[in-house]
Amino acid sequence: MSAGVVRVLDDLGGTLLDLVHGDPGRAGDIGGVAIHDPFEEPVLPRHALVLGVGVREQADIVRLLRGLGKQEAAGLVVRAPVAVPAEVTAAVDETGVVLLGLTRGASWAQLAAMLRALLAEGDVGQAEPEMLGGVPSGDLFAVANAIAELIDAPVTIEDPRSRVLAFSGRQDEADPSRVETILGRQVPERFARMLTDRGVFRELYRSDRLVYVDALVNLDGLTMPRVAVAVRAGDEVLGSIWAAVREPLSAEREQALREAARLVALHMLRVRAGTDVSRRLRTELLSTALEGGAGAREAMSRLGLAGRPVVVLALALADRGPGERDDAGVATELQRVSDGLAMHLTAVHPRAASALVGDVAYGLVPVEGEGDGEQWAVSIATEFLDRVGERVPAVVAIGPVAEDVPALAGARASADRALRVLRAEPRTGRRVARLADVQVEALLLELRDLVAARGDRPTGPVARLFDYDRQHNTNLVETLRAWLDAFGDVNAAASAVYVHPNTFRYRLRRLAEVAQLDLSDPEARFAAMLQLRVIAPR
Repeated sequence: MSAGVVRVLDDLGGTLLDLVHGDPGRAGDIGGVAIHDPFEEPVLPRHALVLGVGVREQADIVRLLRGLGKQEAAGLVVRAPVAVPAEVTAAVDETGVVLLGLTRGASWAQLAAMLRALLAEGDVGQAEPEMLGGVPSGDLFAVANAIAELIDAPVTIEDPRSRVLAFSGRQDEADPSRVETILGRQVPERFARMLTDRGVFRELYRSDRLVYVDALVNLDGLTMPRVAVAVRAGDEVLGSIWAAVREPLSAEREQALREAARLVALHMLRVRAGTDVSRRLRTELLSTALEGGAGAREAMSRLGLAGRPVVVLALALADRGPGERDDAGVATELQRVSDGLAMHLTAVHPRAASALVGDVAYGLVPVEGEGDGEQWAVSIATEFLDRVGERVPAVVAIGPVAEDVPALAGARASADRALRVLRAEPRTGRRVARLADVQVEALLLELRDLVAARGDRPTGPVARLFDYDRQHNTNLVETLRAWLDAFGDVNAAASAVYVHPNTFRYRLRRLAEVAQLDLSDPEARFAAMLQLRVIAPR
C-alpha cells in the first residue's frame, strides 16, 4: 500500500516534518525514498521523496528542485528553518515538487526510519522485522536490556506520564521503589510527586543533559540514586530513560546513555507509527470488506478471513441525554472500548478482525461448526460488555452470519439497523441485540425518517386532539397514548398518567368525542397508534 505526501504530513507533521511550500495533494503516491548526493547523478524511483542532507543555500535548493522536477519527484526535504524567497516558491510551483522542512533537532536517521515504516505498509505481519540499532524495530524491552548492558545498571523506559513502557533485566539489583514501579507499570504517585516538587521533571525535559537524583533515605523505598535522560524527537518529548545506579556514571557511560536516548526515540516513533499504520490498514481493509464492493474479496483475503463464514458485530456508545455528553472525552472513550473489543474478539478466535470505522467499531468473527452463529455472537458481546461494566455506555448489535463475501454488506446493514435501535434507547437496559430482536423498533425509526423527509403531520382524529389540547390546555393526546400503551387497561393507563381511574374514563370519553374516534374499531386504534409512534413520537 502506498503513501502520499499528505499521508506523510499527517503522520509525521508537527514532530519531524513541516510543509514549507507546495501542494501535497498534487504529489501523488511516494514511490520511494532517496538521499541526495551532490557528487552523483541521482537515479530516482518515480515520485521519489528526496532527503536533501546538507542542502541549505537558496541557489542549491532551487537548482535541486528543478532537477527533481524533471524526474517527477514527489518532494524534497531540507533542514529547517527554510527561507522561502520568490525564487524558491517559483521553483516549487513550476516543478510541482513539494518542499518540506525537517524539524530542528530531529535526525535524518529518525526521518528515514519513519518513512520506511510508512512506505512499507502491506499485509500485516508479512515483512521481516526492521532492525534499529541491532534490535528489532519497536522492541523496547530488547533496547532496555541493551542499554542496561552498556551502562551496567537496570533501566526503565517511561512515557511523559511516568508509565513504564519497557524495562531491562537485573531489576532485583535496584531498590524497593523500582520493584514497585515495575509491578505497577507506573512510577508510584508519592515518588512522582516528590520528583515534581524537586523540579526533576522540569530539568529533565528542558535539555538533553543527564539528571541525577540522590537517594532519599527518609522516603520509603527509594534507597538508590537515579540517573535519567529525556527521549525526544525534535522538540517533542517522547519519554525518558531511568537507571538505578550505585555511583555516578563514568564519562563513557554517560555518553552511551545519551546516545541510547536517540536510539530509543527511533524505536518509540516506530512503535507509534507502526500502531497507527496497522490500525489504519486494518480499518481500511475491514471497511472495504463490509462495503461489499469489488475490493471486498481481496480485503477479506488480506485479513485472513477469505472462504470463512463470519458473524458481524457492531459496537457504539449509546446516545446520551442532554447535559450528559462530554464530547472532549467521547472519542478517547470510544477508541479505548474499541481496542478492548479487538482484544476480546482475538481471544475468542485468533482470526477475528476488528476496527473503528467512523463512530462504530466493527468486528468480524469466523464461525466454526454448525451451531447458531448469531446466538454465539450474542454471548461473546454480552461477556465483553459484562467485563466493561456499566461505566461505559456501550451497546453491541449482531448481524446475521455471512456465509460468503457478497453477503457481508447485507450482514453489516442488519447490524447497523439493530445498533441504531440500541443507541436510541440507552435507558431500557438492553445492550446487545440482533435485528430479529428489534426489527419492529428498527422499522419505526425508518418510518420516522421517511415521515421527516416528506414533512408529514398528524391528520384526522389525532390532529383534532392535538389542536384541542393546544386551544384548551388539556392532555387528551397523553390520555390516548397511555390507553393505547396499556392495551385498553384503564387502571394501568390511569396509573401511568397519575390520575384516578374514574377521571381517566371521563377523559377517554371526552377524547373520543373531540377526535371523532371509535375506540372499539381496531383499524382506527392502529391508525392512531401509528401516527403517535411515527409522525408525532414523544
